[in-house]
Amino acid sequence: MSSLKNYLQEMIKRKDLLLYLVKSGLKAEHRNSYLGYFWWLLDPLLNAVVYYFLIVIVLGRGGPDYPVYLITGLVLWRWISSSINSSANAVLRYSSIINQVYLPKAIFPLSFTITQFINFLFGLVVIAVFLIVFGVVPGWDLIYLPYILFVTYIFLLAIGLVLSYFTVFIRDIGNLLTHVIRIFFYASPIIWQDRNIPAKYQWVVDYNPIAKIVNAFRNVLMYHKTPNLGELTVILSISLIIILFMLFYYSRNEHKIIKAL
Repeated sequence: MSSLKNYLQEMIKRKDLLLYLVKSGLKAEHRNSYLGYFWWLLDPLLNAVVYYFLIVIVLGRGGPDYPVYLITGLVLWRWISSSINSSANAVLRYSSIINQVYLPKAIFPLSFTITQFINFLFGLVVIAVFLIVFGVVPGWDLIYLPYILFVTYIFLLAIGLVLSYFTVFIRDIGNLLTHVIRIFFYASPIIWQDRNIPAKYQWVVDYNPIAKIVNAFRNVLMYHKTPNLGELTVILSISLIIILFMLFYYSRNEHKIIKAL
C-alpha cells in the first residue's frame, strides 16, 4: 500500500497541473464554437424538443410533468455520457506529454471528470428554468441533491479511471463505447418513464446504477421524495473501491502505459 500512498502524494503535488488541465479542457471544448458554453443550455433544450415531439405529439404518451421529467433526464445524461467519453480517451489525448515527462497518469481522467462536472453546472440552469416555468417547486428533500451529485461524480470517476487505462492497450474500446453508452441511454429512464415499464423488464432499472442515479435526481427535484440512500451508498462504496484499486493499479503499471504509447 506504500506505492498507493506515494502515488496519491504525487498527485497532490501536481494539483497545479490538475488545475491547468481543467482550465484548458474548459477552453478547448468550445474553442471553435460561437456559442461556447451556451451549448450546455441549448443542447438539452433541442433534445427535449425532439423527444417531446416524438413521445408526446406522435406517440401520445407522457403527462403534464413530462417536459420537466425529460429535461432533468437529458441534462443528467449529458453529464454522464460526456464524462465517460472524454475520460476514456484522457491518457491517449495527452500521450505527447506523457512520453516526455513523468506524470501520474490518473490525473488525466480526473481532470476530465472535473471539467465535465463544471460543464454540467450550466445544465442545472436549464433545469431550474423548467422547474419555474412548469411550477414545480422542490421540497426539503432537495438537501440530498449534493450527495446525489457527489455519488454520481465518484461513479463517473471510477468508470473514467478504468476506461482511460485499458483504452491505451485496447483501442477498440473507444468504438465499442459508443454502442454501450447508447444501450444504457435506452436502458435508463432518460426519455421513458419507469412507472410504465412492464414487470418482466423491471430488472433493467433494478440492476442499472445509472437508472438509480436518475431516479434519485428526479425524486428530490420533482416528486418531494427522499432518494433511496441505501442504493446510492452501495453505488458510492463500490465506486470508491474501484477508484482505490485503479489508483493502486496505476501506481504499479504506469510503465506499461508509456510502452504502449
